[in-house]
Amino acid sequence: MHSKALLALLLSSAPLCAGSVDQWIDENAKSVVELYKELHAAPELSLMEEETAARLADAWERAGYAVTRGVGGTGVVAVLGNGDGPTLMLRTDLDALPVVEQTGLEYASKVFTTDKRGATVGVMHACGHDIHMSNLVGTARLLAENRGFWSGTLVLIAQPAEELGAGAEAMLADGLFARFPRPDYAVALHAANDLEVGKVSTCPGYFGANVDSVDIIVRGRGGHGAAPHTTADPIVIAASLVMDLQTIVAREIKPTEPAVVTVGSIHGGTKHNIIGDECRLQLTVRTYSDEVRKQVAEAIRRKAAAAAQSARAPEPTVEYSEGTPSLYNDPGLTARVTDTLKAELGDGQVERAEPMMGGEDFSRYGKAGVPICMFRLGTIAPGRLEAWEAAGETPPSMHSSKYYPDPEPALRTGMRAMAAIVQELLPASSGD
Repeated sequence: MHSKALLALLLSSAPLCAGSVDQWIDENAKSVVELYKELHAAPELSLMEEETAARLADAWERAGYAVTRGVGGTGVVAVLGNGDGPTLMLRTDLDALPVVEQTGLEYASKVFTTDKRGATVGVMHACGHDIHMSNLVGTARLLAENRGFWSGTLVLIAQPAEELGAGAEAMLADGLFARFPRPDYAVALHAANDLEVGKVSTCPGYFGANVDSVDIIVRGRGGHGAAPHTTADPIVIAASLVMDLQTIVAREIKPTEPAVVTVGSIHGGTKHNIIGDECRLQLTVRTYSDEVRKQVAEAIRRKAAAAAQSARAPEPTVEYSEGTPSLYNDPGLTARVTDTLKAELGDGQVERAEPMMGGEDFSRYGKAGVPICMFRLGTIAPGRLEAWEAAGETPPSMHSSKYYPDPEPALRTGMRAMAAIVQELLPASSGD
């Protein structure tokens, strides 16, 4: 805990101007980068982020925040009040992916662990969550040590299980907006694999998609492969269904409404000359609006039933599990964030991001009634992007075993960006 004298000193600090932001970052960037490397080398899977969560909780406590651990599982909430004003929530995610790292970095992850299924898997921060965490630790320290340029309440959250689309829901269910100050705004950044360091990009409105997983069991009547007339072949039914499913987007969804229906897995049969009793399909479905989401779900069930009926086969089973809701960046908040980033970084450093069909459960805080904004942070040095372009290659994607950021310039930009956003959304009170 801070002494009263130190707390008074922090509260009386002078407003933070651009020069002092840069000075603080110059003096502290090395330690933030070291934290990034340590986090990168010690990743943990979704719902298993015990050590990672403890590191962030400890760091925020040392910076003077009131910290609560174990929110929604391994989640962490840190609160810092600094006079009158709005409440702003900043979020990072904690979890890594079951990927064997192949970057060749000196600090590359060599972690293998046993997952929830009992399988041994490699673990890697292949989606930039290590950048998110170290950036928010650095930003938290910067803001705690320079309280004169903002006024209000900061709520920092370290969220588990983003990769499963489960962490935000778990934290909300555990009272995130009831037990702690309810935010007036929520902001997060996400590492970008194809944007150069020093740049950011923003996107008002829909930025991420609804994500649904669908499991279909096509049932038939098995028998000998040489006597197909005595059977109802589930593989043939499934093959027809795969093609029928593609007509949903092509012929049933309004062309201006984005939607994706992908059959990612199909399994049936055991031997060359045996017609089995069932064939299993696994789909991922992506949409933006709730209306289109419902329309696609109805069409999938209808086409599965029709495929079975056409072969006089038993009714199929369609299990439709809701994943993450679409991420809708509040237009007004995003406009303020965009203008702030342009003022801080320069007009040429702020690009318009393309909406993506990937999922992000940061969206759930918006669904809970809080205006949200997620923006993208450039993480790749220009020389690397130029080399890929010259070779006719694209940068390694998120979730690739070969993706890695250039941490120091990315984190410098990330901390500058977040500090500027806080100053905009939680402006210092004018005083008496």
